[in-house]
Amino acid sequence: MNDKMSTVFISAGEPSGDLHAAELVLSLKKASSDINYIGNGGDKMAKAGVKICNHINQMSVMGFTEVLKKLPSLFGILDSTVTSILSCKPDRLILVDYPGFNLRLVKKIKHLGIPITYFILPQTWAWKENRIYFMKKHINEFISIFPFEADWYNSKGLKTQYLGHPFIEKTYKKNDKNNFYKKHDLKKNKPLLILLPGSRQQEIDYHWPVFLKTISLIINETPDIQFLVVKSDNIKISYIPDFIKIERHASSALKYGSAAISSSGTVTLECALAALPIIVCYKTSFINYALFNFFGNINFISIVNLIAEKKIVPELIQSNMNPKKLFNNIMPFIKENSKKRNTVLENYNILRQKLGPDGVFDRIANTIINSLNR
Repeated sequence: MNDKMSTVFISAGEPSGDLHAAELVLSLKKASSDINYIGNGGDKMAKAGVKICNHINQMSVMGFTEVLKKLPSLFGILDSTVTSILSCKPDRLILVDYPGFNLRLVKKIKHLGIPITYFILPQTWAWKENRIYFMKKHINEFISIFPFEADWYNSKGLKTQYLGHPFIEKTYKKNDKNNFYKKHDLKKNKPLLILLPGSRQQEIDYHWPVFLKTISLIINETPDIQFLVVKSDNIKISYIPDFIKIERHASSALKYGSAAISSSGTVTLECALAALPIIVCYKTSFINYALFNFFGNINFISIVNLIAEKKIVPELIQSNMNPKKLFNNIMPFIKENSKKRNTVLENYNILRQKLGPDGVFDRIANTIINSLNR
């Protein structure tokens, strides 16, 4: 490897970006052990060996109104990031998702001539399509995690590679079922509904009250059903009834559920790979929803349906996310051999094939290293 290639700055701003960036760094280290890593990120990136300049705990925010509230703080972090880049003089900048911040960062440092790789691309196919002109001019390498997205970017003249989706690396072997059921005092012969209300506090605040009302309807219909909510440490849920079990790690819960009610997000793809039938829902403030409808340009909100390029799981958004509709859509998935459940599982198998083989991060790392050498 070229001796001059000694430092990479990597910028992530949310928990999912922290996770994927950490895995990428580990693969980069396998491909070349001579590079130092500095950047914005979280605990997983730090554990992978990245010197963290700004932590994602101060950066992760979602929704138009929420972003506005944190703008002064985010601009301060942006200036701090530019200072860090000027100080460490990296040979390459790797951006991971988080476009609102990362594209502003590019604007601030574009005059430095640092080659830039963007991994997990802005969803300009959904909204803010005009971003592609800036990206084409100032970003050197584009790596997508969705096949349909790579096709879209290439059609716009941005040479984009799809090397596989990171979640294909996850395994959902059901080899610890006894321990899992014992840990939560669950009964193996009873259905288990997984509740995924969201990973951000504002999602919890909007979703959880509707989840609770839906649970009441389900219990009336299926009294022996069991419930488990996935709750990360960074969120607070004001009231969780005693009969609802709590699990911190989504991957453990998804393996053994009968079905799930899930907030829209990357976890919906995890559900598909774990062969867990889901309904996808989302609710936000009136202003956020109005702005999204005005600027947005997509047919689906769930990653599962977007990758499949058709509706394979139900989506209930805003006013349609109500207890009655959630109840009506989830009940067929709870029934073990229902036609709707089996159809979803068949579509999941087709979806998995679209995502590509194992070794995603190694392929991405080798591509970036080759770019560094060039």
